[in-house]
Amino acid sequence: MCLLTFVPAGVQPDLTALCNGTLINQDGHGYAIVTDGQILVHHGMNADEVIDAFAQTRGRHHDGPALFHSRFATHGTTRLDNCHPFAVGGDPRTVIAHNGVLPANVQPAKHDPRSDTRIAAEAFIPSLGSLRVRRIRKQIERWMGEHNKIVVLTVDRSFTQQAYILNEPSGTWDGGIWYSNDGYLPPRYPNSGRLWNYQGWDDQDDRGLDLPDRCPNCWPAIAESGVCTECGCCVDCRQFLEYCQCYQPAHPNPQSTIPTLGQLHHT
Repeated sequence: MCLLTFVPAGVQPDLTALCNGTLINQDGHGYAIVTDGQILVHHGMNADEVIDAFAQTRGRHHDGPALFHSRFATHGTTRLDNCHPFAVGGDPRTVIAHNGVLPANVQPAKHDPRSDTRIAAEAFIPSLGSLRVRRIRKQIERWMGEHNKIVVLTVDRSFTQQAYILNEPSGTWDGGIWYSNDGYLPPRYPNSGRLWNYQGWDDQDDRGLDLPDRCPNCWPAIAESGVCTECGCCVDCRQFLEYCQCYQPAHPNPQSTIPTLGQLHHT
């Protein structure tokens, strides 16, 4: 699922919320802070170390926007160079961080250790044009779909702003800070009482009720077919429906190459 946090200029981060986000998203962390003429970027695999570094650095540099990211790996190896944020086209003046699963054209080929976001930042997004152009940002939003979110930070003077949130309405503003999903909340699954215990989710909630599987992308309930009712992500392969190889139509519709949820069953 990942947790992407945007902290506006002049705002201090909620460190408890960041810590909550690391309980599930344990595959690497990173932050970026806009300062005078540069972006301070730091990555690490240890959540406590990165949060501490972010808090100290943000305390000294609070006049510009900032972001923090905790990764839940869906593509690419779990290592430092796949931690967000990433420079766009190799230009350190502009960086992005992402939450979600990007379309197939930026997912890594076999033996490619890079994550989908890293591939998008290094090659795909620069091929579309400059992020300073609103049309390009809207094009990226349409390409990646509403369940993906990207934060852009820049000190490139050709931009009119230092920060942009792509698909901002799909996230949540809380206490003056934007979060890509509810992973910043205390470690109890909303409305279920299900508890996180560092070994994973309990099989039952605190009322003794069996709980359905959760989506690996956005964590709502999973339909009986094994497809997330919220974003359409397959619980087994973590791919969206159009790219999933785990399901096939029970009664194919000759007018459509993509089956509906009601037509699906596990192969």
